[in-house]
Amino acid sequence: MYDVFLCMGSNAGNKLKNMEEGVERLTLDADIEVLKKSKFYSTKPVDGPPQEDYINGVLKVRTFFPPSLFLKRLKTIEKDMGRIQLPRNYPRVIDIDILLFDDTVMDTETLTIPHPRMHERYFVLKGLAEIAPDIVHPIIRKTAAELLLKVEADMRARKG
Repeated sequence: MYDVFLCMGSNAGNKLKNMEEGVERLTLDADIEVLKKSKFYSTKPVDGPPQEDYINGVLKVRTFFPPSLFLKRLKTIEKDMGRIQLPRNYPRVIDIDILLFDDTVMDTETLTIPHPRMHERYFVLKGLAEIAPDIVHPIIRKTAAELLLKVEADMRARKG
């Protein structure tokens, strides 16, 4: 069994309903056990065209699928919920990203674990630190709580 951290987001349609449905679909999947769920946070979009704010949240799940098969399962959920392929950072009904997959470190054409930008993103670290503050990034070797503090300090410094 693998412990996996996911980040979910929505900024198209009924965002809250989309997030709740995404969690429900994961919960109803016999091969996925949802262990923890953060609060949902409203966040500004990062890059992309002008668009509505996101609702984001982080989940801890358990599965017996290896990373590539688990990713396919997530992509099926996204597609079944109406997600269509658009360029990166465009509005979406649902987005489910793998953040951490046990202590796996991998970089393939279709999947990079840990998520390559998770340590820079407030909306990811806020939810991750809420449900697993002591989880350690397998490359950076800092906890979610430590990474969140750094991102918050960087945000304060930019506001100046």
